[in-house]
Amino acid sequence: AIDTIDNTPNKTMVLFVLCIKAELDGVESLSLLNYSNLCFSVRNPLSDYETREKIVFNPSETLEQDDGDREPPHHFAVRWEGQKKFSTLIVLDEEGAKSAFKKMKKKGGKKKGGGGGEADVPRDMTADDSGEYVPVLAMECRGVEPYAFHPLGNEFKVTSSGGAVFEEDVDLSEGDWGEYDEENDEAVGVNEFESKIISV
Repeated sequence: AIDTIDNTPNKTMVLFVLCIKAELDGVESLSLLNYSNLCFSVRNPLSDYETREKIVFNPSETLEQDDGDREPPHHFAVRWEGQKKFSTLIVLDEEGAKSAFKKMKKKGGKKKGGGGGEADVPRDMTADDSGEYVPVLAMECRGVEPYAFHPLGNEFKVTSSGGAVFEEDVDLSEGDWGEYDEENDEAVGVNEFESKIISV
């Protein structure tokens, strides 16, 4: 008899990219902070009903692991029903993302240059990107699929056109954020914020 509870999802690494889009007003750049808590909803790619809503992890902290653990350090883990192994999510740093995309290009990933550069190495959103989706976070996932991003209100930094930095209370959970750059006497705003997660 063949064991049908195969841990296949754990063997296959899938690269997911969080992309954001917004109208920027008086903003030079919008950056995702890699040391603040991030909130996502995830699902089991092999099941329609197994989800974990609004899980929170910090990209600068990996989970504690036992000495015998074979998995590389990761930021989130879940054991789906009937699975022997944990499914894991790893947030890639800049070097890790560059390396992963290089490997994907060699293999000929699903999104070959399509989607207007969305499937690319994460970067800051700039004034030139206003209204376009920009990749801001890359995640290596084994057996888990992030499908929704939920802004908590402290994960973005805004730099105004005049160079003023806003790092606290940049809350995009309602889709809009605004402030006043007193030094440069101009309004600063991020409007119509949207996000999506694509697999590469």
